[in-house]
Amino acid sequence: MRNLVLLGGGYGNMRILLRILPNLPEHIYITLIDRIPYHCLKTEYYALAAGTISDQHIRVPFPEHPHLSYVFGEVQKIDLHHEVVHLQDGTCIPYDDLVIGLGCEDKYHGVPGADIFTYSIQTIDKARETYQKLSNLPPHSIVGVVGAGLSGVELASELVESRPDLHVKLFDRGTRILSMFPERLSHYVEQWFHSHGVELIRQSNITKVEEHTLYNHDEAIHCDAIVWTAGIQPNRVVRELNVEKDNQGRVVLTPQHHIPNIENVYVVGDCASLPHAPSAQLAEGQAEQIAQVLQKRWKGEEPPSEFPPIKLKGVLGSLGKKHGFGLVADRPLTGRVPRLLKSGVLWMYKYHNGY
Repeated sequence: MRNLVLLGGGYGNMRILLRILPNLPEHIYITLIDRIPYHCLKTEYYALAAGTISDQHIRVPFPEHPHLSYVFGEVQKIDLHHEVVHLQDGTCIPYDDLVIGLGCEDKYHGVPGADIFTYSIQTIDKARETYQKLSNLPPHSIVGVVGAGLSGVELASELVESRPDLHVKLFDRGTRILSMFPERLSHYVEQWFHSHGVELIRQSNITKVEEHTLYNHDEAIHCDAIVWTAGIQPNRVVRELNVEKDNQGRVVLTPQHHIPNIENVYVVGDCASLPHAPSAQLAEGQAEQIAQVLQKRWKGEEPPSEFPPIKLKGVLGSLGKKHGFGLVADRPLTGRVPRLLKSGVLWMYKYHNGY
């Protein structure tokens, strides 16, 4: 038997399973390692934290197969030399092929106190903690959201609909929020925030965080809760790997998505150095190609020497339950249509994913 070990039950490894399980060779056995016993829709953590959806809404059962087993635990270390994965409880799991899909963590940019005194939506456990804090705040409390990228914008908009009594302050380093989108979309979102009472603080520079206090350009601003959505970095286990990384700390890969000179170790998703910003869509596109490489190599055949560039269909964001924004085929969309599209994409993923 040849053992394929998948680290992480995120979007990338779920897509790999979807592609290889139907025609899995008899000599291949798969072990998936994750902290929790189900796949989570991470793109919806903002709504869980804001209290507008239930925990169950974002859980998808893992697939079942006679040659697929699960180990639930925390990955402590990957030993590339001895081809073993070490778990926090002391368990050691050997592999013949390994796909690392451990996702990302918050990046605090060296801001003192940010890792201690802010809440997060990077894992389901942290999103639950954030929900508990935000839902239990007294009326008229102040919530600071640091970072006005997609996650920060969606969290702020969902929270102001969920708890209109709260005063939400959204801090962003740029002159306009969502700077990766066309100006028209940024303007639309800023107008939505203005009409819903969200305070935008542009050109901010968070220099320190203390309990219930943000320092913007060293000016103290009281907040009853602070949520950090101002950047991500690869998982600690990946950061500690002695392999080539890009300037974001992501692993540099060959065209076949394995670590150079280590043909049996692949990296998928947020930890992989790819020519796009990390996203669920990108992880799935990369996983499609990794599945092809695995299937070729298991048959003793050469995998493709190169793949076509991964094409992304677009980006959709929500502004509460009724409005949204997005870029689809490079076309800007605002209003109800992108919100409906996002809900449709989520429904399709949950109920038509082959599990």
